[in-house]
Amino acid sequence: MSASDRIATRRRVLKGMMGGAAVTVGLPYLDCFLNTNGTALAATGQALPVVYGTWYFGLGMNPGRWEPPTTGKITQMGPETKALEKFKDKVNMYTGMKVHLDGRPAITHFTGNMTILTGTCPRSSAVTTPTIDTVIADHIGSTTRFKSLEMTSTGNPKHMYSFRSGGVFQPGEASPAAMYTRLFGPEFKDPNSADFKPDPAVMARQSVLSAVKEQRQDLDKMVGAADKARLDEYFTSLRQLEQQLDLQLQKPAPLEACTKPGEMADGPVATEVEVLSANHRLFAKLAAHAFACDQTHVVNLVFNDMTSSLRRVGSQMIHHIYTHEEAIDEKLGYQPNATYFIMRVMDGFADYLTALNGIREGDKTLLDRALIFAMTDTGYAKVHSVENMPMITAGSAGGRMKTGIHFSGKGDPGSRVGLTIQQALGLPLNSWGTDSMATSKSITEVLA
Repeated sequence: MSASDRIATRRRVLKGMMGGAAVTVGLPYLDCFLNTNGTALAATGQALPVVYGTWYFGLGMNPGRWEPPTTGKITQMGPETKALEKFKDKVNMYTGMKVHLDGRPAITHFTGNMTILTGTCPRSSAVTTPTIDTVIADHIGSTTRFKSLEMTSTGNPKHMYSFRSGGVFQPGEASPAAMYTRLFGPEFKDPNSADFKPDPAVMARQSVLSAVKEQRQDLDKMVGAADKARLDEYFTSLRQLEQQLDLQLQKPAPLEACTKPGEMADGPVATEVEVLSANHRLFAKLAAHAFACDQTHVVNLVFNDMTSSLRRVGSQMIHHIYTHEEAIDEKLGYQPNATYFIMRVMDGFADYLTALNGIREGDKTLLDRALIFAMTDTGYAKVHSVENMPMITAGSAGGRMKTGIHFSGKGDPGSRVGLTIQQALGLPLNSWGTDSMATSKSITEVLA
């Protein structure tokens, strides 16, 4: 058996010891694992697994400003989705889709997103139907270490919108360092245990990569030049993550002008948009590595919560209040301060797609075998409507989705997008949703 064959048939991890405990570092799909065009495993011929992510953001967008100007092939993005311009060939935009209430009152910041995620318009604030991510995880997530991973950039574990059957809530991990520990930390700590308490300081200060140094050196000798370059790129990215997390955990240098104030209550966590965006970039990288190393096939990532508390540095006014109280600028035709946060949200989505697209797999990228569903709670936040709900998918799910398409739903139920996503991922569904949200019409225009 050749060196390449031995690598291709072995478990794609490096193992080492750190502080007396075992650590594991997964490997991405190297060329030596793959067939000539990078779409399947060389040893078995099995196609690379498709991966799915829900990306949540709060308070929608301004109608007429986020949509591409024409339907069909996307030639340019709208003003509020300009950050996605470089990905216009790898995303689909779904406009004109709505939530049908069937005479029920809309529960603000709840009905919109829960209906899109479950295909069922809720009768109360209790969630009784599983969200789409858990249904997908049951189908494609049973062979990985983690059935799904939940991450929230807001600092609050409650800011997650994932529910299993029976209304079982899946909280989000709010610490990038703790998520790093879950992915790369000592294996004897069960991440599903109720008393799981990772020590991110240990993981950040003692490089996991140092623990597998000898195995990495052996691996370098066994692979070709292209894979060696890819490994260098991959391990450099991991080390940069370790360094960023280490900085977050270090005590800051003393400042002579700084005096200790009187005792005060904790303030909101990570509400400054710069802080939240930085946390999100870390989570985006962690999600990309988790996918690339086959640690999970499903990731739920929250940018900002549905009642967005984002604010600028030095300001007490939050995004949510602006949507209610800010006047529409007569010349611009929209609320400029509220719109500033919309633009930053889309910057965040672009960061996530950049992280996924930056991991090469053969002649394609991780984004090409992913299907990421970006969704929100409202169409137009100023009136908290549930019409023209912004929805975007990114990635082709390993060639199962066409991309670069703007589809106009013209008032159709937003559940058509959820049905299409599930069918693209191989779930045996002919219909999805209940009452007026029930649909058997997948969006064939985007299915390959």
